[in-house]
Amino acid sequence: MQRKKAHINARIEEASINKGIIVLLTGNGKGKSSSALGMVCRALGYDMQVAIVKFLKGVQDTGEDAFLAQQKNIQTTFMKTGFTWDTQDKECDTQKAKETWAVAEQYLKDESINLVVLDELTYMISYQYLDETNILNTLNNRPNNQHVVITGRAASDSLIEIADTVSEVKDIKHAFRANIKAQKGVDL
Repeated sequence: MQRKKAHINARIEEASINKGIIVLLTGNGKGKSSSALGMVCRALGYDMQVAIVKFLKGVQDTGEDAFLAQQKNIQTTFMKTGFTWDTQDKECDTQKAKETWAVAEQYLKDESINLVVLDELTYMISYQYLDETNILNTLNNRPNNQHVVITGRAASDSLIEIADTVSEVKDIKHAFRANIKAQKGVDL
């Protein structure tokens, strides 16, 4: 344990760069958005300014949304169409994605915002609702100390490339496949 402690301390000492990071949470498992919201709680605990942009899901009655609506220092924007498989209207979904991204771009230019969460952004790229090159340029040109968390399945190679931290959430078992409804406090 002494060698491990010495190794860890040496690595901590070497980590001297202070900059905003991009965290990418991808994979087929449950918990990507929940993890991002955990980082939101951390940031709010430090009295930081936070912006959340929710693509795909639309406005839902979730416990985290109810809780976060009561917090100061947070701005939330929802894509107005909800789940794209519900609307079955690619043209409308694309337009709503572009409108939502326009708000995200403003957050990603605002030096006063410390953390921006782009929830389910990966779908907007894979469905070709948004231009990936524009997204990458915006991310690369954000304020130097601004942190970004991106969530969603099937992240593109380009998103993986520009992210500083990438975690893949693996699906092993899910209650829904056993016909168990979404539960308040866990899923909602």
